[in-house]
Amino acid sequence: MHQDIALSLAVSIQQVLTVVELLEDGATIPFIARYRKEVTGSLNEVKIESIKHLYNQSLEIKKRRSYVLKKIEEQHQLSASLKSSLLSAKTLQEVEDLYLPFKQARKTRAKSAIDGGLEPLAKALYTQNERKISEIINKSLNSKVTTNPDALSGARDIIAEWINEDIRCRDKIRNLFRNQANLESKVKKSKIKEAIKYKDYYDFTQKLSKVPSHRFLAIKRAQEAGHLNVKITVNQTQAIKLIEQIVIKQNGSYQSVQEVKTAINDAYKRLLLPSIEKEFDHQAKEKADKEAIAIFRLNLKQLLLSPPLGQKRILAVDPGLRTGCKTVVLNEFGDLLYDTVIYPLKNEEKSLTILKTLLHKHSIEGIAMGNGTGGRETAQLIKGFLKTESTLHHIPLHMVSEQGASVYSASETAREEFPAQDITVRGAVSIGRRLKDPLAELVKIDPRSIGVGQYQHEVNKKALKESLDQVVMSCVNQVGVELNTASKHLLSYVAGLGPALAQNVVDYRSKNGAFKSRNQLKKVPRLGEKAFEQAAGFLRINEAKNPLDNLAVHPESYHVVKQMAQDLQMTIPQLISTKNKLQLLDPSKYVNQKIGLLTVKDIIKELEKPTRDPRSKLEEFEFSHVHHIKDLSPGMVLNGVITNITAFGCFVDVGVHQDGLVHVSQMANKFVKDPNEVVSLNEKVQVKITDIDLIRKRIGLTMKIN
Repeated sequence: MHQDIALSLAVSIQQVLTVVELLEDGATIPFIARYRKEVTGSLNEVKIESIKHLYNQSLEIKKRRSYVLKKIEEQHQLSASLKSSLLSAKTLQEVEDLYLPFKQARKTRAKSAIDGGLEPLAKALYTQNERKISEIINKSLNSKVTTNPDALSGARDIIAEWINEDIRCRDKIRNLFRNQANLESKVKKSKIKEAIKYKDYYDFTQKLSKVPSHRFLAIKRAQEAGHLNVKITVNQTQAIKLIEQIVIKQNGSYQSVQEVKTAINDAYKRLLLPSIEKEFDHQAKEKADKEAIAIFRLNLKQLLLSPPLGQKRILAVDPGLRTGCKTVVLNEFGDLLYDTVIYPLKNEEKSLTILKTLLHKHSIEGIAMGNGTGGRETAQLIKGFLKTESTLHHIPLHMVSEQGASVYSASETAREEFPAQDITVRGAVSIGRRLKDPLAELVKIDPRSIGVGQYQHEVNKKALKESLDQVVMSCVNQVGVELNTASKHLLSYVAGLGPALAQNVVDYRSKNGAFKSRNQLKKVPRLGEKAFEQAAGFLRINEAKNPLDNLAVHPESYHVVKQMAQDLQMTIPQLISTKNKLQLLDPSKYVNQKIGLLTVKDIIKELEKPTRDPRSKLEEFEFSHVHHIKDLSPGMVLNGVITNITAFGCFVDVGVHQDGLVHVSQMANKFVKDPNEVVSLNEKVQVKITDIDLIRKRIGLTMKIN
């Protein structure tokens, strides 16, 4: 098991054993990657997560194998060779193939024929040694089987099931599918108008192994919606011939041979083909899911690590035309101070007067403008106003994505935070908090609602959730969490905590006031030594008495820093940020049985740049002077922001309430295999309009401007 994992991931067996041992001991992936580099050989989170996934997969196979061995043994049919085959099986598919002949199946045609006493006839036919079989047929007739044709039909049903259960036959057909299978789709005649968005797949054929994940998922979506008939096909004649090469033992002059050939035809069409087609459809779906989830993970990570404005006083606006702009004021901690509604596009003078008062009264340091309907126009109006006010022109205005804000507004989380406010106020608060700290706010929303995925509603929901939860946890722990201000939702993603302990931390904080030290965490109910070990290094206390409590140095290594300070004849506060002094240290001097060289070097790096945020700085951005899709024309060069990245390209917001698509072939003056090689989420880019489809609201873009 461990050796197979090591080979597949190109790591050592010892690394696999170590990671598995740590995981089984309750360690989290972020903790292992950050604080156990010596014992893992500096494995990153991706490798550790892969080891965890493959190990869990192998445990599933082991569990299923044990069940199958038990069931076959209960039937007294577990031979030594079968047991050996099961014990050496490395995939669930191999285990299931070996188990197939012994399954207590539902009522089948073959089982009915066996109950009718036709198994001896089937065996006689299957040997293919009989030129004339009338005598054997006559012996098979009884009250249940009264005619020769019925007897032959039943015997063929039994043979067909034997062929279906023959591993050799299944493997031959699998290999044929693996090498030659085509994915075919045809539109249902009654759905031609409804399925117009899937026009490309009305009469579609492509080799299954070559079908991109996004195309497969699009076809599956159309199939689920009832618009397309979809199947996976191979050459039927060739498939049947492959089975005959295994099963047929005599020439065609024997009657039994002809009966077996008829059974082969039936076995393939009725049993093998549907089974193997379903198997390959499932495999293709798993592959497409995996690729789609990988893209979603990367997009989500980039989104969560978007630059924050920081602890600033924010005025946030959720734009609206008919119902007005919901406007809220947030203090530097994100608390709601005031809310109102203004109508800048209807009553400009009154709205700007209200804004001016709010900006001055609350010493606003940044404006967050939602990118919904009317957002561009409102932002343009406010920016023009700010330029005319000498005391306000320094305030930056940022457009903020509203994706998922409505989901948050109606959620239980939002109701808990703002029980007295309606959903419009909650939505505006969410927009403002996203500007302050995208990570802290977006963790409250199901990632599938944030709008950065590719066919996220078609992929396996459990696999998607598990994978995205791991991304969120990775990002939260990479940035670190301020213990005294973090919400329970943010705390729940800290390594070792989870929802229940996060709530306990918040409850303890509410009752006892701000945490003064990391050690105080041990007083939180049910937060034991293991949870403390996992979480402590990722939690920060800004005003802590011990300055190390605000760094990524783990408490288990505080004594190392203390020794460093003594060696340099400095206090710990003096040691922090004094790069020239830290460079005088010999890291190897601090290595012992518990603390390795890699950890010591990490400690020194953290002391040089304390509380460093891996996120970049936030920059202001201006769209070009277009507002509606009808304002566009081919050849125009516009400023844009990348809002989503897929396997086939990226989507760019150019400020007209409809994202345009830059196909992967239009991203650079070179071949681009993976869009993530050349672009990133929220990146500011220049694009040129190539084509516009007003009816389908599609905008074609290129980044190849020069």
